[in-house]
Amino acid sequence: MAYYPIENHGVIGDMHTVALVCMDGSIDWFCYPHFDSPSVFASILDEKKGGVFRLSATLPGTKYKQLYWPDTNVLISRFLSSEGVAEVIDFMPVPVHGDELEHPHELVRFVRTVRGSVCFRMECRPAFNYARDEHLVAVHGRRAVFSSETLTLALVSSVPQKADGNGSVAEFTLGPGESAGFVLRRAEGCPEEISRERIQGLLDETIAYWQRWLAHSSYAGRWRETVHRSALVLKLLTFKPTGAIVAAPTCSLPEQIGGSRNWDYRYTWIRDAAFTLYALMRIGFADEAAEFMKWVEERSHETNPDGSLQIMYGIDGRHDLSEVELPHLAGYRNSAPVRLGNDAHRQFQMDIYGELIDTVYLFNKYGSPISYDMWEHVSRLADYVCEHWHEPDEGIWEFRAGRRRFVYSMVMCWVALDRSLRLAAKRSFPADHQRWTTVRDRIYKSIMADGWSGERQAFVQHFGSETLDASNLIMPLVFFTSPTDPRLLQTIDAIDRPYDEGGLVSDSLVYRYSTSKGLDSLHGGEGTFNICTFWLVEALTRAGRFDRERLTHARLLFEKMLGYGNHLGLYGEQIGPSGEALGNFPQAFTHLSLISAAFNLDRWLG
Repeated sequence: MAYYPIENHGVIGDMHTVALVCMDGSIDWFCYPHFDSPSVFASILDEKKGGVFRLSATLPGTKYKQLYWPDTNVLISRFLSSEGVAEVIDFMPVPVHGDELEHPHELVRFVRTVRGSVCFRMECRPAFNYARDEHLVAVHGRRAVFSSETLTLALVSSVPQKADGNGSVAEFTLGPGESAGFVLRRAEGCPEEISRERIQGLLDETIAYWQRWLAHSSYAGRWRETVHRSALVLKLLTFKPTGAIVAAPTCSLPEQIGGSRNWDYRYTWIRDAAFTLYALMRIGFADEAAEFMKWVEERSHETNPDGSLQIMYGIDGRHDLSEVELPHLAGYRNSAPVRLGNDAHRQFQMDIYGELIDTVYLFNKYGSPISYDMWEHVSRLADYVCEHWHEPDEGIWEFRAGRRRFVYSMVMCWVALDRSLRLAAKRSFPADHQRWTTVRDRIYKSIMADGWSGERQAFVQHFGSETLDASNLIMPLVFFTSPTDPRLLQTIDAIDRPYDEGGLVSDSLVYRYSTSKGLDSLHGGEGTFNICTFWLVEALTRAGRFDRERLTHARLLFEKMLGYGNHLGLYGEQIGPSGEALGNFPQAFTHLSLISAAFNLDRWLG
């Protein structure tokens, strides 16, 4: 295959960047040294030009398997045949002593033979700066150096390499118990060779780091392994130097094969990060929330002239994320265009204040009491919501065809003021109680009057529409409505009908809205949206406290959804018509909603 399925990949990283590793031993995506740095390997976006780092056994009739070292982000790719068995252990050492600036950000590949005598082939063919920069290759024994105008990397190994065009290659044979190692890192300070002892030491330290971190989890429910894998993914998507959290570590993986819905998700959305921290705090990880609070407080000093926040920022806090296209790259399975940057950063989205203030409220409750200075920032944001809640916006799905008064945005404005009032009461902070209460109640009545369709007997996408939107399933999750409110139950039932019968469900999977009826200005369709499926599970779970049939239905939907994860329990943003992963991968939105749904479903089943 020219392009392996997106779901055939595992992910490794060091909380600065990640690499996608295919089952066949090829690294198909790697940006260095940060998530949003230009790519070094991007064969997943163009198998001819993108660049690849392949290390695999050349066994006839090879079968591929992948697994994670237990409770870690250390990935094992296995090659099995009647002639021998081998494995490649891929990982990135994590800086553990606050040495991010000095840390070389190494990508380590440790290969060994388990049974038989196995021949291996290594190919390292970088394509710097999204395959836009030329580079030189110099190989001396066991060290190859790749030099471009913007970046110089070295590949040091325990076996000899040789130059081959724009890359380096190595062919070698290992008997039972024998091993070899490869380390890719910046060339400055890179040694001439790498010893097995040093690789083993790095591996031991990396395993210990991840296992120590995961040991802080408080989740002991029915789906412990699945929840812990999602937690490990979310931790990988955290940018350690600033506490920012990326929505996904990839760009331009399509929402429909051959379609144009290809976006760059390597940035920090206020919404996604806030939801991520809610999920992590739910199962005992409060430190990540503390780091993100610092990041949020820094952004609070950089508000727009009217006092608003951007909906998203770079992982270093930068504001300009201008979108450009790369026409020289074909895109995954010819899904063009390939985009860098994201013009959604210019959009007006009112829901972010609800998600952010709700996270501050929960951090104050389950993490550490917030400071007075942080309260001042919250208070200003609450005042901003009072002034602007009624204005049309682009909504959670970031429509590019005009603003509307989206019901989801209105609900989250209500959340912003409700949580501000709760926080003020809990901590006795000074607040404009009367104004916030009055506007909060006005928002509530407005949603009930204009966000409800008597014809559809459901809450709709935006005021004046008759279109369903799965984002309204958030209502009971944020306590806007009771989980058994008749209007909510009717909305759940309307959404939980087959797509071709006016609902949003296809065999337990949920579309976010109908692309033919909504405000989507883009061509083509898309897959079912994973977070929406987990939202349906959680809405049914909460309603199921008083209706066992709904609870049973919620569990079935959840178990079915788990069956759509890949062989490692990883998910993209969407699921295609054949059960394939679509969109950027792995997706924080999906994994955080999995944790929340598993937590609540387990609690009510108990």
